[in-house]
Parts: sequence; structure tokens; C-alpha cells
Amino acid sequence: MTDDEAPGMAVRGANAGEMLRLVATGAAESRADLARLSGLSPSTVSQRVETLIGRGLLREVGAGKSRGGRRPRQLEVPVDGVVIGAVDLGAHHARIGTLDLAGRVVQSRSLEVRVEDGPESVLGTLLTEVTELMRGASGPGAVLRGIGVGIPGPVQHGTGRIVSPSRMPGWNGFDVVGFFAGRTDVPVVVDNDANLMALGEHRWQHPELDHAVYVKAGTGIGAGVISAGRLHRGGQGSAGDISHCQVFTADPAPLCSCGNTGCLEAVASGAALVSALRERGLPVQSLPDVMRLIDDGDRHATALARNAGRSIGEILAVVVNFFNPQAVAIGGLLADCEPLLASMRSVLYERCLPLATQTLLIERLSTGADVGILGAGQLVIDRVADPL
Repeated sequence: MTDDEAPGMAVRGANAGEMLRLVATGAAESRADLARLSGLSPSTVSQRVETLIGRGLLREVGAGKSRGGRRPRQLEVPVDGVVIGAVDLGAHHARIGTLDLAGRVVQSRSLEVRVEDGPESVLGTLLTEVTELMRGASGPGAVLRGIGVGIPGPVQHGTGRIVSPSRMPGWNGFDVVGFFAGRTDVPVVVDNDANLMALGEHRWQHPELDHAVYVKAGTGIGAGVISAGRLHRGGQGSAGDISHCQVFTADPAPLCSCGNTGCLEAVASGAALVSALRERGLPVQSLPDVMRLIDDGDRHATALARNAGRSIGEILAVVVNFFNPQAVAIGGLLADCEPLLASMRSVLYERCLPLATQTLLIERLSTGADVGILGAGQLVIDRVADPL
């Protein structure tokens, strides 16, 4: 396989987790391929491959094509009998799934949750559901290697604790990793849901991009950042959290749950749209109700969606000018709202430097409902390949 056959897959100085991904995606089939794509020495690559084989994460399956010398031993990721659990928690729903070691979804489904029921109740239920899903999908011989969990609020990356979530009463300071540690003996990796969305979309749809911003716009608003081809969390894990950036054009500036006024979360999130429409006397209970009004052409709902798009665009314009990403992609339920997306795109082109938008890709996410659990699965794969 040549570099031309695997655009965007070269990972200079790849760690063990990235080597595993190169084999899983078919970009590399041998140690020689891994050395060429990573720029590492053959001895370093061989050492990491042997470690992965010893952990049961890679295996040799026969001789490949010769390139003038000895035929290389082919590598593959075993996908039989090894299972990864994944949870993508939202404010009202959760997506759970199982994945194989190549990061592909084996089985997934959605269930209703109420984050206000508290962390012990919600997470306990989700762990039970993932365990049952694993047994049903993989048979009695399946081995669980880890669980990835996405949380719709700020997560301190080093500890797995939730810090001051705006719409998760009773969750502040909760130790998610510690909770799971007492109930399962496999590694558990926790991150913000927008980060998981960014990782899932990037790995499966845009691995060729070095710099991208992925926005999750649903009940709340957040973003994940890809920098130099990798998920960028910043010092504590809050990189990309645009929810409490102030929208200066908001008039009036609504009070946010954080105590400030005019935050993007309070102006343009799905919860903000629901609240604004209720104040107008419209019978909406949730974001899907808002989307139905927009689809039916309701003028109030449509106007609010356009305003929300402009507000999101206002914040993202600063991000684009500062970070200069190659792509801005939006996911979540509001991504299907065309008036919002059109307004966001218009503001970005209006307020960003021409050089920053010259080749900027602005689009909806294309991975689908499983994007979060794909990201969660990749976090687990990286952890088991490169344990701390």
C-alpha cells in the first residue's frame, strides 16, 4: 500500500494506539507499512507490535506480498471475542453500544434517561444495559476490554470528575471513573460528549484533516477540537467548551445557569429555544417539538432558529479566525435545522478573514447516531493499547 492509497493516514511518531488504528483501517498491513507511515525505526515499530500482539490486540495471519525481499508477516486486528462497551449520555436519551477492536459498532441502541435522577441511578442503569447488550451480541465467550463513557457536561480529563455541569443537577464533582471502578474490573474512560463526537467523526469520516472543530448542538451546545490530527483537550479538558462564551449581540441577554448573562448556552441551545417558545405561549416540551414547529414553517420557531444560528456563528467566527481549522462540522438535533445552519454559515463567511474561509469546509456531521459511541470506543482502544 502506498501513501497515495491511504490519504491522511500517515501518523508521524505513532503511538501503539495509532498503530492499532492504522492496521484496523487497512492503511497498514505489516511492520514495514507501520514504519513507513509513522516515521519510526523498524526496531521501535517491531517492539510496539510485539507488545500489541502480547496483549491480544494484534495478530499475525500469514505472509504478504514481497517487495524484493523476504515476504512480510501480515498483521490484523482480531475482532472475534473481544468487545468494547460504549455509552453516549445525553440530557434525555443515551446511546449505548458494543464495538470490536477495530472500532466498528457491533450493536447499538438508544434508551430514555433522566439525568436529574442523579449519577448513581443513571450510570448504574447504563452499566447494566451495556453488560446485557454485550452478552446478547457476542455470546458467552466474549471478553469485555473496556468501557468508554460520554458525559454532557465538563469533565476533568485527568480525574474523570464532572465539574459544574449546567444542566445536570446533583452531578457536580461526581467521580465517574471511581463509580465504575467499584463495579467492573475493566478500564473505564470518561470524556465530554462533544469530544467523543469530534473523535468519532474525525476518525471515521475525516482522518485526512489535521485541524477541525466539531460542534454539538442539541439540548446544550459544545464543541470538540482536533489539532494536528488528534483530539485537543487543553490543560484540564475544557478545550472547545463554547457554551459559556458571551454572545454580545443577544438582546435581551438572558440569564444563564452559570450566573452570567448572554452565554451561548442561554441564547442558542435547544433548551433555550424551548424556553423562548414557551414564553410565547407555544405548547413545546422538548427540542423535537421545536424541530417539528420549524418543519411546519412556524414563524416564531423559525425566527428563533435563525437567531440561534447567527449567535453560534458569532462565537465560531472567533474560533475560526483564531484556530484556522480546515473544517467546521455541526452535529446534534439542531444540525438538521436548515434555517439555523444557513445563518451560522452566513455569519462565518461575513466575519472571518478571507484566508480563514478560503477552503473552509462547513457541513453537517455524516457519521450518524453512533458517532458518540464510535468516539467512546476509540478512547478505549487507545487506552488498552497505551495503558497509563
